[in-house]
This record gives sequence, structure tokens and C-alpha cells, in this order.
Amino acid sequence: MAINILIVDDHFATRLGLSVPINNEKDMRVVAEAGTGAKAIELYRQHKPDVVLMDYHLPDQTGVETLSLLRAEFPKVKCILLTIYDGEEDIYRAVVAGAKAYLTKSSECDEVLKAIRTVAADGIYFPPEIAAKVKAREKRVPLSQRELDILRLLVKGHSTKEIVDILQLSMGTIRLHISLILDKLDAFDRTNAVAIAIERGIVRVGE
Repeated sequence: MAINILIVDDHFATRLGLSVPINNEKDMRVVAEAGTGAKAIELYRQHKPDVVLMDYHLPDQTGVETLSLLRAEFPKVKCILLTIYDGEEDIYRAVVAGAKAYLTKSSECDEVLKAIRTVAADGIYFPPEIAAKVKAREKRVPLSQRELDILRLLVKGHSTKEIVDILQLSMGTIRLHISLILDKLDAFDRTNAVAIAIERGIVRVGE
């Protein structure tokens, strides 16, 4: 019996580039394609695919948010995240949401097909470099929501005084949070903290 697959990516060329080799496999077939998270959920309800192959970045919500919504309705959904994002926070969020595999778009076609077969057979597929980032993230002390809010403002280039005005907190409170952010990220100053946050996928430019 063929493995039925739902492809979720907002770029037609990417969907085409995945569907052609998948449909060339005797044990696989693409049953539906979606360009948004909302459409992915709608098509999952309709087709009940064996595996969902999903991008992280979607126009309406992230692939991780889409996966969380799918799992709330279909707890046994099997999803592979296939994305350009390789930050440890991105990967960790996907794992927490229930992703069964995580691959970057630089992966070879054979590896994507192998991941699909593995996940369809109730396995998980995390290449060594991806698994290493998950382990590294698990050892870190997570940032609080307030620290994330401040970090996003730092990424946007706001000064401490501007952050005080935006969040309506005292200067001492903001300085304390920035100190905690530097400590948790093992950063030596604000600029280094911003660079680390972007590299790990904790915060994105323009977010």
C-alpha cells in the first residue's frame, strides 16, 4: 500500500520539486498540496494522509503552529518539517510540537524519501547535526516570556531607555532582565546576544 503524503509549502516550485520525485516512487504518492497552514488542516481532514511534509515558514502561521493545531485534532499525525531554518530553537520547537523528523532544504532527495518511509513506519528521523542541536537546546535555561519580549526589542535596535518606555517598566527591571538574557545566552554584550538569538532561531529579524 502506498504512503499517502500531504505537502505543505507556500512556494509552488518547492511543492513541484518534492511531488515529482515522491510520485516516482512505487510506494509513495502525493494526495494533496497546501500553501497555507489553514489549507493544510482542511486537506488533512479530507485526506487523512500517512505523512505530512511541511515547511516551517507559512504565510498565515508557522509550520510548528500548524502541527500543534493538527495534533490537537489528530494526535497521531506524522509530520516531517522540511525547512531552511536550522537554528536549535526552531528545531526544538518542532520537536516539542510533535514533529517526527526535521530536515533542512539542503537535504538530498534520497534522505527526504528515507525520512518519509521511516516516519510512515512509526519511526523518527533526525540527522546527527539536527539531533545534536536538540540536545544542546535541552541543556540550556530557557528565556522567560518577558526576556523574549525584551530580546525582540533589542533585535529591533531599541535602546534600554526606549524599551523602558515601550514596556512601561523601570530602568532597573529592564537592566536586570538584560543581564539575565546575557547570562542565559552566554553572551558578552547586547550585540553578541542579538547575534546568538538570531543564529539559534530564538528571535527573527523583522519579527
